[in-house]
Amino acid sequence: MRVRSRTTALTAALVLALAAGPLALPALAASAPAASAHPAPTAHPASTVDADALRAAITGLPDADATAALVRVGGTDGTWRGSAGVHDLASGRAADPDARFRAGSTTKVVTAAAVLKLAAEGRVDLNASIERYLPGLLGPKFHQPVTVRQLLNHTSGIQAGDGWGDSFEDQYAHRFDTLTPAQVVKSAVVKGPEFRPGKRQDYLNINYTILGMLIEKVTGRSYASEATRLVLRPAGMRDTYFPGTDPLIRGPHNHGYQKVTKADGTTEFVDVTEWNQADRWAAGDMISTTADLERLVDALFSGRIVPGPQLREMFTVPAGIEGATYSAGLQRFEYEGREYWMKSGGRYGYNTVIAATPNLSRTLVYSVGSTDAKGEEMNPVAQRIALAALKQRQPEPGSTDSTGSTD
Repeated sequence: MRVRSRTTALTAALVLALAAGPLALPALAASAPAASAHPAPTAHPASTVDADALRAAITGLPDADATAALVRVGGTDGTWRGSAGVHDLASGRAADPDARFRAGSTTKVVTAAAVLKLAAEGRVDLNASIERYLPGLLGPKFHQPVTVRQLLNHTSGIQAGDGWGDSFEDQYAHRFDTLTPAQVVKSAVVKGPEFRPGKRQDYLNINYTILGMLIEKVTGRSYASEATRLVLRPAGMRDTYFPGTDPLIRGPHNHGYQKVTKADGTTEFVDVTEWNQADRWAAGDMISTTADLERLVDALFSGRIVPGPQLREMFTVPAGIEGATYSAGLQRFEYEGREYWMKSGGRYGYNTVIAATPNLSRTLVYSVGSTDAKGEEMNPVAQRIALAALKQRQPEPGSTDSTGSTD
């Protein structure tokens, strides 16, 4: 199985959605909890955050596409907080706005920051071959060295590792089984390179699985402990952790579901909250909250985690590679003349995005309880949130609009 994250497809869908303009809202669910709101301070006297559009974007949950949505828009242009949907389908009680969730590939932002911080300390050379630190890792099929930087920006040429299967059913059957990162890497390396390192960009989890191994080798401690020491703790991320082989989400959390079509043509929503994600590890195993991910964005983009020279790696797309959009841990896109750097994540039951302008004038973090989180198309609820969050509302002259919230 080719284990590839859907960030490329998601970003393309996001850009297309933003370019297409407003989407039609689904019919309201009669029993759906209303989107809730509370006052939130604004950092700008004339906010350009469209609170009405954001509130409308998450109205009507749960629906066929999502069971819940947790949203935080921030930055110097204004702030907004919102949540809608349910904690679980059985009880129907309102979604917890402070809930933990599987953050998927946003884990890569933490991994990249940890590696870059080690580089700032002189413990990792980004230009060095990964085999300097992990001798014998790639083996005889790899004739060209793969550098640490090429792993960070997905130009390594290493092929994807194998998982439990291609279908949801295959993977669901193994949801409590453990596939170790070492097994994933071994299955990738035996295939040999997909292309010469540095010649193409191919976004794959395997690059960050190997970076997790690098962190452990250089520090002599576990990935989880070092990612926490180097990134989570300095960013103030108190509710974020790495579960390893534990299939549970510790602490308050909303349930995740996968929409499945049964043999008789009816639809079933399968609870996928409990799942052993050990194979995703440094590429996608993190559990977090929207508040913590917002703290990560603020601390990282403002230079409080990674020093300036190394931080530039996170805002630099490799030159000379057609179609390249990925940097170290992030992805670049433009909308309405603004440059954004983002990262998406998708694990069954949960879709996550973090995005921000480099100057932190606008930030966006959301977690959507997607019922098809690994599908080919971007979740419609997530599209509506992105449309509402990244559009720039023009404040009326003399406006002192303070932002509301839907928590």
